[in-house]
Amino acid sequence: MSIAHLFLWATAAIWGFAFVAQSVGMESLGPHSFNAVRFLLATLSLLPLLFIFKPRLSQNNRTLWLGGLTAGGCLFLGFTCQQIGLQYTTAGNAGFITSMYIVFVPIFGLMLGHKTEKHTWIGVGLALIGLYSLTVGPNLSINKGDAIELLGTLFWTGHVLIIGYLSRYVSALPLSIVQFSVATILASVTAFTLEAPTMDGIKMAWWPLVYAGVASSGIAFTLQTLGQKKISPSISALILSSEAVFAVLGGWIFMEEVLSTRALVGCGFIMTGMIISQWPRQTKTPIELAQQP
Repeated sequence: MSIAHLFLWATAAIWGFAFVAQSVGMESLGPHSFNAVRFLLATLSLLPLLFIFKPRLSQNNRTLWLGGLTAGGCLFLGFTCQQIGLQYTTAGNAGFITSMYIVFVPIFGLMLGHKTEKHTWIGVGLALIGLYSLTVGPNLSINKGDAIELLGTLFWTGHVLIIGYLSRYVSALPLSIVQFSVATILASVTAFTLEAPTMDGIKMAWWPLVYAGVASSGIAFTLQTLGQKKISPSISALILSSEAVFAVLGGWIFMEEVLSTRALVGCGFIMTGMIISQWPRQTKTPIELAQQP
């Protein structure tokens, strides 16, 4: 295993354990207030990376700002659903449901004319079976928190597709800073409108906020960037999808969360589906294709 692989595994672990930090942080802060401070810390933590990586700034500022506004809106809505949902469900459930964007992206990609391979559809089918097992009860009812997390997954799916499009025209780091700035403004307005954030509450949730804002954004972003320089996108996605497993481990270790047998089976199906849908396929070289009968 190379250092690049370790960087990606570390990124997945940081993201997975962030679900625990988000749950703990809401013991003293409302979901919108938590997100507002988290986004602000994320923005500030990314600014120094401009001087470290010195990305090439896009000549098309209109694309950067409009794209950042759109992506930031999806980021805000995705994290809002995630944070509110965590009030009614476990960190493990939230992690696995959120990770479903990996298999939802191909479905929505069809509307944009994206090509999807057969093995991806197999993975999507298994993941959907797992999602049903994880979230739907015996009386065909779905937990409120799981439903909110699932709604958030739609925004994460949109975010992935938007970033995939914008990445061809603007640099990743400036785009991340713009979208986190937009999310900070939206979450701050929402927090002061619907909640009454206090400095005491922020101080009590300081460490969860630092973890969710700095570690899960600035540090993880850096590790992801360094790791993906040497690792193919398919393998990278495969490793990063283990974020869901780390979310379950974090909930079990730090919050004493226990999944039922039905939930464990559902997680197993989802994880298997994610692995199959993202598993790299070996492409044949022109010489091998010419040698075929």
